[in-house]
Amino acid sequence: MNDRSLIADVVARMQQRLGELPEGLAHRRFFLSTYLRTTQAVGKAIEDACFEDPDWVEVWDVKFAELYLQAHDADLPPRPWRLAFEASPELPALGHVLLGINAHVNYDLPQALLAVIGDEDFLDPALMDRRRRDHERIDGVLSARVAAEDEELAATGVRSLLDQLLTPLNRLASQRFLRESRQKVWHNTFELQRARVTGTYEQRLAELEVLSAAKVADLLRPGQVLLRLAVTGFGVTLPPV
Repeated sequence: MNDRSLIADVVARMQQRLGELPEGLAHRRFFLSTYLRTTQAVGKAIEDACFEDPDWVEVWDVKFAELYLQAHDADLPPRPWRLAFEASPELPALGHVLLGINAHVNYDLPQALLAVIGDEDFLDPALMDRRRRDHERIDGVLSARVAAEDEELAATGVRSLLDQLLTPLNRLASQRFLRESRQKVWHNTFELQRARVTGTYEQRLAELEVLSAAKVADLLRPGQVLLRLAVTGFGVTLPPV
């Protein structure tokens, strides 16, 4: 399999799981469908030469997706995912998507970055600047999807008048969420890399799991999720050792 087929392969694996979802897990389709389309959009951006190092971005994006697939398939997924997966099926589609985004970005994304950035790479400022810029360019891809994904979610059910009135605000908040959470992800990646070097990686990853689960648990409280995120902040931050 050549490198250019990596994204297509992981998209096919997502499609397979979407088609095999049992009735009792039907609520998972909201995040899975959104993530599938987003991964396709990243693949298109790679083909369109939107990144400085497209080969690296593709491997990284696949590593990221595989962490989700592992959680989806697991009998006992990490706690952030467990909370997201066990949320009430009656939750609005947007709620399920936001729970999945928080679990995936806050907990999985630093791990995916570390999987494709070696310890020696962190000693090369020029290389890390390229990695950071490509990391930030993903925001442009995802931000371009916000309106389309909002329409996809609207098609899944009846919206309240409040939801309709909040749509422009929700789209702006989603874009802010992407930007702020990725900044914190970059910080957390460096914290985990230091832990990897000093032999305390599992301890720090456990801290990140607790923080990420707490954010998901907070979002499960009743009310407008995006408005709460706007107040409490986006993403989680590992404190210094």
